[in-house]
Amino acid sequence: MLAALVAAVLLPGFTSFAAGPDGGQVFSGTFPGAERSGFVYLPPGFDPASRYPVIYLLHGMPGSPSEYIDGTQLAAFADAGISSGLLRPFIAVLPAAGSSARYNGEWAGPWETELVQRIVPWVDASLPTDATRRGRVIAGLSAGGYGAVDIGIRNAGLFGAIESWSGYFRPLRDGPFKDASRSKLASNDPRRIVALDRPALVRAGTRFFLSTGPPHSHWFRPSETVAFAHEVRKLGLVSKLRLYASRKGEWRAQFDDGLRWAFGR
Repeated sequence: MLAALVAAVLLPGFTSFAAGPDGGQVFSGTFPGAERSGFVYLPPGFDPASRYPVIYLLHGMPGSPSEYIDGTQLAAFADAGISSGLLRPFIAVLPAAGSSARYNGEWAGPWETELVQRIVPWVDASLPTDATRRGRVIAGLSAGGYGAVDIGIRNAGLFGAIESWSGYFRPLRDGPFKDASRSKLASNDPRRIVALDRPALVRAGTRFFLSTGPPHSHWFRPSETVAFAHEVRKLGLVSKLRLYASRKGEWRAQFDDGLRWAFGR
C-alpha cells in the first residue's frame, strides 16, 4: 500500500516492480521524454521529509537497465548495506538509452541530453534528493561506463562522483557517433576533455572510481582504465582504481565496490 502511494504521489506513471528484502522498493515507468521504461530504487525506511543522494546507473550496450535489477541485484545489495548501517540510504535512477534493448550505440547525443536536461531535473523535482553536486553520482558498466565518464566530465559540476566499471574511454563510431565529425568525436573523448575541463572538475571537487576486470570484448582493454586513472591523478583529481583478476563475478564485484565507495559510511 505504501509503495503504491509513493508511486502515485511522487512518481506519477511509475508502478511497483519489486521489493528488496529489507523494505527497499523498485518502481518501473517511463521518464519524461524517454522512449523506453526505466527504474527507480527507493531505500528501506524511505521518508519524503529526508534528503537522499542519488546514483544514476547507465546500462551496457546492447542492453537494458534491468541488468542492475536482475544481474547485479541492486535491491538486495542496497537493502542489506543500508539496513546494516554500512551504506548511507540512497536513491538509484536507472534510465534507458536507445529505442529498444537492441540499441548498440553510446550514451551520447540525444541520450546525454535526455539524462542531463530532462531526467535529472525531473528526479530532483519529484523526489527528496540532495540536489547539490555532491549528492549526485553517475556510474555505468561497459558502454555505460564510457557514458558515465563522458557525460560526467562534459557536465562538470552536475555530478560529484563519476564511476566507470570495465568501461572504455574513447568514442566508438556507432550510435550518434556513426557519422560524427572529428571535432564531435574529440569533444566526446574523455582522454582529451578531462584535461580541458580540469579547472571546472577541481572546483566541483569531482571524484572518480575507475575499475576493470579482464577483457570482455574486442574493443575493451583493461589497460585503458589504468591509463585513464593515471591521467586523472596526474591532473590532481581524486580517483580510486580497482582491478579484478577474474571474470567470475566481476560485474557484481565492481558494482558492489562502486556503491560502497560512493555511499559507504
